[in-house]
Amino acid sequence: MPSVFFAVCMDGTWSALDDSAPRHRSPAALTRHHLREQARQTLSHYDVLDAPAAEDALNVALTQPHDLPEGLTVHGTAHLSVTSRDQKLAEEHLDTEQRGDIDRQESRRRISHLQRILADPDLHRVWWIDQYPKRLADLPLLTTAVKDLKAPHDPSHDALREEVARFVDQLLGDIRTPHQREIFLRALTQTLQVLGSTELQTASAQWLNALAPHTGSTPT
Repeated sequence: MPSVFFAVCMDGTWSALDDSAPRHRSPAALTRHHLREQARQTLSHYDVLDAPAAEDALNVALTQPHDLPEGLTVHGTAHLSVTSRDQKLAEEHLDTEQRGDIDRQESRRRISHLQRILADPDLHRVWWIDQYPKRLADLPLLTTAVKDLKAPHDPSHDALREEVARFVDQLLGDIRTPHQREIFLRALTQTLQVLGSTELQTASAQWLNALAPHTGSTPT
């Protein structure tokens, strides 16, 4: 916050790099300028609510001797303080930011939840019936409006796994005759022999053995 400040008290020293006189006419002014700039750069990364950490970081930066082009070695120490007014302003500012973050997160959560509902035909029908029971005639309009809506992306969600499960469910629903069942089991067991774990491979062999007496076929 531009209007909230640290109060900085610094002690600094300078010395010539060699026995010759410093090349700057006012070594003390140069020392003060260097220490102020060092303090400004360091404290720009800290909030007044982190005063102890800011003071430690500043002293680490200042106590290390710095050789300046003007023939000086400069170093110093610092003490920070914060007025109660600035402390209160910073706390109020932080509280406002945190409340805003919570509100934005909640808003994103609600939008994501609604998007997930509207992207699923079954869910959005139930949602509409629950929300607007007197407007059921408008349901086809909603279905048309959201037909291209995609569910929100979830990095932890395995979309491929879901698609495979959905495909297998559909496939099992389409299998109605013994011949279809035999073809499916043979294809599945052959795939498991190549790709499956030891448990799946064992199960596939049992399926083939159970299939052979009923079909009169020989397992392949």
